[in-house]
Amino acid sequence: MSALDAEDRLLPPGVHAAEVSAWQGGHVEARPDWLAEEVPVALVCNGISQAVMLASPTDLEDFALGFALTEGWLASPAELYGVERVEQAQGLELRLQVAAACEWRLRQRRRSLAGRSGCGLCGIESLAQLQRELAAPPLLTPLLHLPAAALGRAQQALLAGQALQQLTGATHAAAWCSPQGEVLLLREDVGRHNALDKLIGALLKAGHDRRQGFVAITSRASYEMVQKAAMAGVGVLAAASAPTALALRCAQACGLLLAGFVRGERLVAYTFAERLL
Repeated sequence: MSALDAEDRLLPPGVHAAEVSAWQGGHVEARPDWLAEEVPVALVCNGISQAVMLASPTDLEDFALGFALTEGWLASPAELYGVERVEQAQGLELRLQVAAACEWRLRQRRRSLAGRSGCGLCGIESLAQLQRELAAPPLLTPLLHLPAAALGRAQQALLAGQALQQLTGATHAAAWCSPQGEVLLLREDVGRHNALDKLIGALLKAGHDRRQGFVAITSRASYEMVQKAAMAGVGVLAAASAPTALALRCAQACGLLLAGFVRGERLVAYTFAERLL
């Protein structure tokens, strides 16, 4: 066993050791480095493959639940009976056992997601199908007014809690936060959508009231990030960077408080600023 193989065994899941050459000031140095793993993950529902995504190989049961719910496969978490992780030569399979009603919906709506880690609406086959996807988020019932400072506290705690990012510099994160800005749950992935799906799966399993907290993310707020938050019943999304115009329109339509450029004591409220104290 090589020294790097031995080091791999000591590293946390989702991290790989590599020997690299680093240049600085005209000098070169051979040293070890740590890379984020990225593997193909196939989601198979009742024996039928539905999507293939590139993801970090961690917290995959959370990912399966969160992805299936935010993609509209599941009407509720109760429709997912179990998840089996199966190692394959080409990657990983997540075998989901789902209710018959879910299987029927999937047969009616075969959205094939040949997914990249940064993908948005991959696999959409027509503009008409895209319009159906855009109509999916529900109208949220806001019950929460937040101190604006809580968003900044959460973003700082989120950055400090990113173990994979601190080792590799290559992952995004999403966190579920209390109204005071305390990070209660955190998930990481090479893909920002995947990190949010993992967090949503963990949030659903933990049974937190999604009206009494908010989600903080380390990325921009694309349309799909807003859509996934809304599909999970989350009423506030705080992003480290800007939203897109389509994300803003989606947040307005479904009643989601969307904040961007949340950094320290600064933020920009793009929708429903009156809910910040």
